[in-house]
Amino acid sequence: MERRHLLRAAATAALAASMAAPAFAQQRDKVTLLLNWYVYSEHAPFFIGKERGFYADEGIDLDIQEGRGSAVSIQAVAANSATFGYVDVPTMIKAATKGAPVKAVGVALQVSPMSVMGLAEKNIKTPKDIIGKTVAMTPGDSMSQIWPLFLKKTGLQEGQYKVVSGDAQTKLNAVIHGQADLLLGYLMDQNIKVQDATKKPVQVIRFADYGVNLISSGIVTHKDTLANKGDLVRRFMRATTRAFEATEKEPEAAIDAMLKANSKAGQRDTLVIGIKLTTPLYHTADTQKLRPLRASMKDIDESLDLLVQYGGLDAAQRGKAQDWVTNDFLPQ
Repeated sequence: MERRHLLRAAATAALAASMAAPAFAQQRDKVTLLLNWYVYSEHAPFFIGKERGFYADEGIDLDIQEGRGSAVSIQAVAANSATFGYVDVPTMIKAATKGAPVKAVGVALQVSPMSVMGLAEKNIKTPKDIIGKTVAMTPGDSMSQIWPLFLKKTGLQEGQYKVVSGDAQTKLNAVIHGQADLLLGYLMDQNIKVQDATKKPVQVIRFADYGVNLISSGIVTHKDTLANKGDLVRRFMRATTRAFEATEKEPEAAIDAMLKANSKAGQRDTLVIGIKLTTPLYHTADTQKLRPLRASMKDIDESLDLLVQYGGLDAAQRGKAQDWVTNDFLPQ
């Protein structure tokens, strides 16, 4: 009888253990990723990564939240309200020089999306075609700060064109309604909005094609997270690298995953155009053979120089590329 009780107890313990094992395996680290803005095509990699289980494979329960601008998202990461932020890295660098305890752990857009753009029917294909035209811009934003360097690189001068000033929507409206010939914008964002509104093709002149390249969006986290949760950062970046690679290979599938999670992100055809314009920005000449998100410190240094010259960064606080960006948490 005693032997029977022992066998029964052993069987019960084994059953309990077998039931507990899957429950333990399902426990994951809850991670919040705060985006730079409302969901649009640029954010698709995170959604395909979540849908395909890349984050779950790394023991991560990922919550993707919309943002209200890079500066606000950086503040949230600095306050530990979000684990990671997907933000404009130059904006993060300037915040870090003022004390924000944040650092970039991967640079997604390594070629600048900054461009000047207008309706193709205006026949503005090269910088010299801007002479005599009207350009809509937002004073003080990142593109207007870099615009003088674009003029210098292309031999243009202020006074050779007219300016219409306003916020982001005013810029769009000015071109859509014919009050301006061109606007300063991102090639995978504003040009698509203009095209959607007018049903006409848009011509884009990229700053980067004329030697003006400033790193753009990347992933940032709190310095305490790097120090105390390095393994979590490595797992997150491993999953995110896979997500960006999947997006490069299957951009339409990435958009479908995003729309499945957020049906209000936009029109599928427009979003597909946007992501296909975005993926070529993942690599510079120095990183072409590397996996996404791994930045060249040479590229970062060149961006720091531009920020000092044109982006409002104090030269005394410039520092080195490694002060602001690290590749140490990325997979090989």
